[in-house]
Amino acid sequence: MAYVRERAVDGAANAGVERTLAAHFGVAPRAVRIVRGHTARIKRIEIDE
Repeated sequence: MAYVRERAVDGAANAGVERTLAAHFGVAPRAVRIVRGHTARIKRIEIDE
């Protein structure tokens, strides 16, 4: 589970989730992608190495 401070306005929260997960897994932010759930609280994420 990941919590971010950004509000869900103009995709800021989704970008925050991508940055947070990238930092956690030690990959570049461009390697993290939201596959499903762009507008939902539950998301499916894909991480490339």
